[in-house]
Amino acid sequence: MRGMYRSRSLKRRFVRTPGGRSVLHFKKKKHSKPRCAECGAELHGVPRGSPTEIKKLSKSKKTPTRPYGGYLCSKCMRKQIRESVRVEI
Repeated sequence: MRGMYRSRSLKRRFVRTPGGRSVLHFKKKKHSKPRCAECGAELHGVPRGSPTEIKKLSKSKKTPTRPYGGYLCSKCMRKQIRESVRVEI
């Protein structure tokens, strides 16, 4: 096995070839979904991928354009805005 395949960051899968041999195929693991900083819910509108994959996307595809987009879910964002308005008054 080549050194690059020895790490456990790759998923290992046994595949049976047409010749009858059993061979290992390596797949990259899925990255975890981005989560809300306050409640831990999954964030909608934020892509799932490695930092290098996300870096290649345009800004509009990385995060929602609302305030706290990509950091808080919509429920927590509404709560945060309400609290900030109450403090100002």
